[in-house]
Amino acid sequence: MLGLDSDRPQPVEVRPRQWPGNDRYHGSVDATSDVVVIGAGPAGLAVAIAAEQGGLSCEIVEKGVLVNSIYHFPHGMTFFTTPELLEIGGLPFVTPYEKPTRLEALKYYRRVVDTFGLRVSLGEEVVAVDRDDGAFRITTEPNGSSGPSARGVRRARNLVFATGYYDHPNRLGIPGEDLPHVSHYYDEPHPYYRKRVVVVGGKNSAAIAALELYRAGATVTLVHRRDTLSGSIKYWIRPDIKNRIKEGAIAARFESRVVEITPDHVRIEGSAGREDIEADAVFLLTGYHPAPELLLGLGVRIDDDLLKPDHDPETFETNVPGVYLAGSIVSGRETNRTFIETGRFHGAAIVRAILAKR
Repeated sequence: MLGLDSDRPQPVEVRPRQWPGNDRYHGSVDATSDVVVIGAGPAGLAVAIAAEQGGLSCEIVEKGVLVNSIYHFPHGMTFFTTPELLEIGGLPFVTPYEKPTRLEALKYYRRVVDTFGLRVSLGEEVVAVDRDDGAFRITTEPNGSSGPSARGVRRARNLVFATGYYDHPNRLGIPGEDLPHVSHYYDEPHPYYRKRVVVVGGKNSAAIAALELYRAGATVTLVHRRDTLSGSIKYWIRPDIKNRIKEGAIAARFESRVVEITPDHVRIEGSAGREDIEADAVFLLTGYHPAPELLLGLGVRIDDDLLKPDHDPETFETNVPGVYLAGSIVSGRETNRTFIETGRFHGAAIVRAILAKR
């Protein structure tokens, strides 16, 4: 089993446990759990595994599907990292490839839940969290057809936020941002064959989208507010996007910002003045940020600029006793600081801290 005094998960022999279906946990819950985790991403799952192995009762509440952010990644996405760095609970991530795909990751994390018998309630959005007689009361509402039929209430002695950031894009706040042909998420290139597409952004997501769209037969224009592409673009992607821009295969507008989007144009302003670019589709790949509202409501201190919650870097407990953070939410807007590779270790540290209090 995964030792809670270890910083790295070890391969384990685990026996699947049988749990009732999600409907058992919908609605009012009288018992008080030791831990409730908000968010069923890899970091949230790692917390639940560590809790169960530490003898703590634990349930995960997820507003979407299992590993919701990974599910909404581009369909053909390949991870930048190797499979062993995505493993949690010591369960091997087996793949014939050096770098696993999105589909393989979805399969792996389903296997994690089944293998460890984790209690995961899907399709329930947490809408309120309150203090309740020495514990926390978590109120949820159904979110889509997969959710429960009524509002649910749970109580927990400890609460872990593993909510990530991918659900909350950095909006530009411009006219036309909500038009139907505009999206903050890129999926796949095929629908844009022989269409005019504007991609806004200068990091990995924008570069990959621009390259895939170009190779699928789209006419692509990349718009970036800075004078050059981000230095964080992966080393094997950078020369590709730079060369495509240099040869004119992908048009680029640097030091330019989008000021308006219409049904058929993107209006930009930059060093060359104002320009209208024809567009059948627009991808605003300008990054994402965590949502701090529930944490603020509990009294957690949040940095106004970085949206970084105040927390102990060793235990991941916030300034509010019993409230913990796991995964990328610990870094606020600095989303390039915490990944699955590091967030998967937060669970063991959190459970050690909870057990130490006992």
